[in-house]
Order: sequence, then structure tokens, then C-alpha cells
Amino acid sequence: MLKNRSLIAPTDFTVSEIDEIIQLANDIISRPEHYCEACKGKLLASVFYEPSTRTKFSFDSAMSRLGGSVIGFSDPKSTSAAKGETLADSAKIFSQYADIIVVRHPKEGTAKLFSNYSDCPVINAGDGGHQHPTQTLTDLLTISRYKGRLDNMTIGVCGDLKFGRTIHSLVSSMSRYDNVKFIFISPNELKMPQYIIDILNEKHIPYTETSDLEESIPKVDVLYMSRVQRERFVSEEEYLRLKDFFILTADKLSKAKEDMIVLHPLPRVTEIATDVDADPRAKYFEQAKCGMYVRMALIMKLLGIDESSL
Repeated sequence: MLKNRSLIAPTDFTVSEIDEIIQLANDIISRPEHYCEACKGKLLASVFYEPSTRTKFSFDSAMSRLGGSVIGFSDPKSTSAAKGETLADSAKIFSQYADIIVVRHPKEGTAKLFSNYSDCPVINAGDGGHQHPTQTLTDLLTISRYKGRLDNMTIGVCGDLKFGRTIHSLVSSMSRYDNVKFIFISPNELKMPQYIIDILNEKHIPYTETSDLEESIPKVDVLYMSRVQRERFVSEEEYLRLKDFFILTADKLSKAKEDMIVLHPLPRVTEIATDVDADPRAKYFEQAKCGMYVRMALIMKLLGIDESSL
């Protein structure tokens, strides 16, 4: 049972529990009208200490489509945090008003702290460069819908592998499925952090590291692109030097397998050219929509709402 649980990292849930969420999300996609009042009378606190468009809108839309309500903020300057209130006290207070809390914060570990002090379930919507578990659920749902499986595949991840929390979460989650291989494509300065490499080595999961996007494209079943994140750099000069290191174009994509899919957590900047959008293998906008549905399923599960009773 996932009722009253919190989701801080993708590995908080077992593979079978994740499969349950994906199964429910697929059912919501098939018959959304059946779930339009599933969370009637429930309240979600949307607590964003860091700017977000897709994730915040996705959660707010998810709760609204379930018939629930949303409160919250996207500017901490308008809250008691500006007066010096601790995060622990904020978590305690928010949980007195809401049935479930979604929190995003630029500092690693904040979501875990919230869950320690909250009286209701907490969902991590991204904490610094650490984890982004609901983006991972989004990715898993998208891959399973368009590839028909979550095992027996090669996944290429390209771009900012050092600071990309969506990539860290995806790799650690996909490493739990059978016969999955990885190709890590990045400049040397933005290579995958050691703790992710350690996870793969411990499980004897094959991976290669390269800086050659074009050579890697024909080998992968899923290509996961990411932007180089300005907000994670101390040096503007370093950011400008690396931001356009890899750009996926229609010409490069022509070398890919016919059934390969391209994903991106968005927003994109220049790393995917707009001429890729028309290619049927480009699934990043569908991926964003999958995010809303999987968050609907997650909210229902954590609130203990049984779909069979609707």
C-alpha cells in the first residue's frame, strides 16, 4: 500500500509499486472521465521555492482534473520563509492545511526534511541537483507507452549529466529493470557523477561514456536529451562554453533506429533543433502530457483513493 507514503527518491517505491502507478496512469489516460471527482474535497499544497513551469502546472492540473483543489506559492519571498521561518516549521504548518504536499527547492535534502516534519504525504518535485522522482515516473510511463517495455533496451543520455537531476533519477530507476544498458554522452566537465557510476558498477550494469553524440545515435532505443542548466553554474563563462556542446538535429536523427524515441524533460534551449519536432520519434511533448497523468495516479495512490470504488 502506498497510502500516506512520501516520494522523495525514485527508489522509495519497489518496481511493482511503480508498475501499479503506471498501470493506473494508463487507465486514467484511457478513461479520464471516470476519475474527474476522485480527489473531490482533497487539498494539495504546491510549495515551490524554485521557479518551475512544467512541473508546477503538471501537479496543479493533475489535482484539478481529479476534482481536488490547490493552494501554494511559487515565490518564497511572499511567505514566512522571508521572515526566517525554518523549513521544518513550514512543513509542519503546510501539513495542517493540506492533505498532500508537493515541494521543490534548490537545496538537496529539503524534500526529505519536509517529509520528516509533515503530517501528510510529501512529494519531491526536485531538490537541487539531487533527485526528481516524478519526472522519472513520467519518463517510465512514456517509455513503456511508446516502446512497450521497460527492459531489454539501450538508453542514451546526453548533455548535462553532472547536474541533471532528471537524468540521475532516470538512470538509477532504469537500472532496476532487466538487460538495460546505458550510453552516457557529455563533455568531460559534465560527466555522470560517481555515485551513479557506483550504482551501475555494483549491479554489473554495462555503460559506456563518450563525447560523440552522432556515433551513439544508431545504437540507442531511447535518447534522453537534457539542457545545460545555467542555474547550476557558478561561472557564467563556463556555462557559455558548454551550453551548445551537443545539438540534436533532424540530420543526426536520420541515423537512428526507426522505432527509437527522443525524450527531454523540458524546457529545451538549443539542444534539440526545432526541425526534430516533426519527426514521429520526437516524443517530448507527449512526455509532458504523460507527466500530468502519472502525477494524477501518484496523488491518488498516496492519498489511498481506491480506483475500484469510484
